[in-house]
Formats: sequence, C-alpha cells, structure tokens
Amino acid sequence: MIARVRAGEPEAYAELVRAFTGIALRAARALGAGADAEDVVQQSFFKAYCGLGRFRDGSAFKPWLLRIVANETRNTIRSAGRRRALAGREAALVEAEPRIPESADPAVAALAVERRAELLAALELLSEDHRLVVTCRYLLEMDEVETAQALGWPRGTVKSRLSRALRKLGQLLPAAQGPAPMPAQRLGASGRLGRGGAGHE
Repeated sequence: MIARVRAGEPEAYAELVRAFTGIALRAARALGAGADAEDVVQQSFFKAYCGLGRFRDGSAFKPWLLRIVANETRNTIRSAGRRRALAGREAALVEAEPRIPESADPAVAALAVERRAELLAALELLSEDHRLVVTCRYLLEMDEVETAQALGWPRGTVKSRLSRALRKLGQLLPAAQGPAPMPAQRLGASGRLGRGGAGHE
C-alpha cells in the first residue's frame, strides 16, 4: 500500500488513513491529546504523507506513524496543560478495558471505576518517559519492538524504562501498600492488564 501511495494513487492514501485512523486516535488520546486528538491525528497523517520518502521499505507502518502521533501529542500537551492530558488518558483507558456488564454487581462496578482512577493518578506521577512506555505497552498493547520503533528508543531502553516504571507504579498504587491488597487491576510482566494486586518487575 505504501508503494501505491508513493506512486501517487489517491485511493491508496485514503485506504491507509482508514486502516490506521482508529489506532492513531487511540494513541493520541492515551498519550494525553484529549479533545485535540482528531487534530493531532490529522496533522500526523499529513506529516506522515510528507515524510514517506524517509519511510524504509519493509518496515512496519504502524509504529512509524505512532511515533509521529506521539511527537504531535507531546507538543499539544505542552501547550494545553496536564489536565487535558489526564482527561485524554482516562478516555483511552476506558476504551482499552472490557466493558462492565450492566448485570454486574454494583460494588464490583464501583471497584473497577476506582481502580481506573488509581491507575490514572499513578500514571500522572511518573516521568514523561515512563508514562510513554507504559502507555505504549499496556494501553495501546504494542509489543516491545513496536514500542521501541514508536518511541525511537533502543529495545534495551524500552525494557529498562518499563521495568523501572512498573516498579514505580507498584509503589504508587494504593493496592500495593496495604498488608492485604484488595482485588485490583495490575500491570504485570505479561504485558497486559490483569487481576490481582498492583504488580511490578
């Protein structure tokens, strides 16, 4: 498809936009773009189109695009402030989690909302690099290679920063601090959100 876009086929570019708009919007929101997510994505696609000459044949397009989205989002957050960033991450975290059935016990539903709030509050206390790597690996469910490409970091840096970020989250999440942790979602070594106490590597 990239070759067709480079060849000047308008429909090929439209297909590319349709194929990746969803993940690009989710990434922008998860990284904190908030209400500006659509503008961030539109600008990112424009920059991606203009930069296709630098795209290496055989490379994966998604992490390359998401790196552009991450940069655009970072610029947006710096000008818009942290409150909007938190609101955007909250929306993305809700999207990333399974919906709570209407038939669920109200107490269970309330705990799920509380756990989301705790995780978001903890994420806001991390450094920017740690928030980025946690967001890519867990909220966007990118693998290690994709995360490295999207953030422009070596894989070793992704591993080390992720490990430190998870340890920090383990210290920050309330469920990790008591002698008998309540059931809560945790960020585990498997790379997915799971059940149990707040975990860390």
